[in-house]
Amino acid sequence: MELNEFNSDLMTVEETARVLHVPISWVYGRTRRRGKERIPHIKLGKYLRFELTAVRNWAFAQRAS
Repeated sequence: MELNEFNSDLMTVEETARVLHVPISWVYGRTRRRGKERIPHIKLGKYLRFELTAVRNWAFAQRAS
């Protein structure tokens, strides 16, 4: 996997909010939750990143709950 491929799979908080059609504050709030309600994320220092496929899978699982 090349570096560009890795970077294209990761989204910022803003991009994640746009994909989910929710406010940015909602995304931050879901990163602080525990259990099934916690949105999957990667912390790189002070930065949060989200994998598109993981976020989509998480959203579909939330709908089933």
